Amino acid sequence: MAVWGEMSRNVRLLLGQIQGCRQIVAANQSLKSARCLSQAASQPEPSADDNEAVNPTFVNRNPRNLEQMALGVKDRGWKTTWPHREFYHRLVFSRTQHHVTAEVFSSSSPVPVLSCSTKEWALKRELASTHCVAACQAVGEVLAQRCVQAGITRMVYRAIPWQYRSDAVQCFRTAMKEGGIILSEPRRKYIET
Repeated sequence: MAVWGEMSRNVRLLLGQIQGCRQIVAANQSLKSARCLSQAASQPEPSADDNEAVNPTFVNRNPRNLEQMALGVKDRGWKTTWPHREFYHRLVFSRTQHHVTAEVFSSSSPVPVLSCSTKEWALKRELASTHCVAACQAVGEVLAQRCVQAGITRMVYRAIPWQYRSDAVQCFRTAMKEGGIILSEPRRKYIET
């Protein structure tokens, strides 16, 4: 009997410990649910008017957004300067005795944004001559691809009139146009305030 009494006492202690643990777990769960309920109650209900509110201090994070909508300011420069300064991007094509170079300039920077030349090894090794008409066409195709990748699809190209009629310049222009580049910019739109 003593063994049964000893065993039943151990069982009762064990059951008491289990019930105590259950009470502690139940208390913790009630605290957690109370915390969750209090956090959910503190959040305000969203209203439909909040979706239509406009921030009065809007900052344009895309600097080319106004340019693409033809609303950005173009620097006009002086009337006597040549070439004219009224552009967003300008294409400059030059030929020397040994090489062909084409560069795209932004109106805000004297440094070219994009460039392509037969001085580049990747282009030079594919050409028989670095200053012929085929080289001009190759430079036009490569520069058009780079411009499309950079997101510049419109630019101004004003060639000197006596150079404009040459076969090399005409091949360069057609290669740029076939590559998806429009060689003119839209007129600037003026919005009345």
